[in-house]
Amino acid sequence: MTQPVFPPLLSGHPVQGGEDPFDHAQAMAALGCDAGSVVYNIQADRLRVAIVFAPEVPLQDAMAMLPLCAVGFQNALGALAPPEVAVHLGWDGPIFVNGARCGRFRVTASTSDPEAVPDWLVVGWELALLQTGDEPGKSPDVTALYDEGCADVSPVQLVESWSRHMLTWLNRWSEDGNAPLHGEWMGLLQGVGEPYGDRGVFLGADERFGMLLRNGADTQIVPLTHLLEDAH
Repeated sequence: MTQPVFPPLLSGHPVQGGEDPFDHAQAMAALGCDAGSVVYNIQADRLRVAIVFAPEVPLQDAMAMLPLCAVGFQNALGALAPPEVAVHLGWDGPIFVNGARCGRFRVTASTSDPEAVPDWLVVGWELALLQTGDEPGKSPDVTALYDEGCADVSPVQLVESWSRHMLTWLNRWSEDGNAPLHGEWMGLLQGVGEPYGDRGVFLGADERFGMLLRNGADTQIVPLTHLLEDAH
């Protein structure tokens, strides 16, 4: 299989079989691998990718890498997919294609202290390429990329395109801060203005991408650090 070619600032690390790039990237990060290491696993039915960052800012600011990677993904798939295919994001990680859940983003870091500068931070994403299990159509809120008119989107191309779009946003974030990224991300978020479970109405996100939830007269902020998974 052809392997993705990455821009100069990134290095690719393929894994095989059932190995999870998200776990593998954490192990590499803990051993001190270079920032920009991209671990990926391309299988017939799904694509999984993870990238290692070495933040120079406190965790609460470094968490911007989660929406940054997600916006890069949306831009990449949006460019490769047919124009009628809609790609949206969820605040807590889901990837939606034509309104149905098709994948997700994850994040973890060496610390969970919002004020601490993490040694490393890993963002991972996965995308269903083919439906497995239930017959397509039985779960209308779940889909796979190839069921949505995207059979010509090559996983290798998608990983390459994502890496380029992600770096473009990383450079922009480094120069201009959160505001441009926030504006782009808010335009892609699904569910704004709608109830978020029984916790209130999802109003949008604050300047650090925290979820704004209104419950009656109260508005609370759920910080992005709430999405951190325990590091292995």
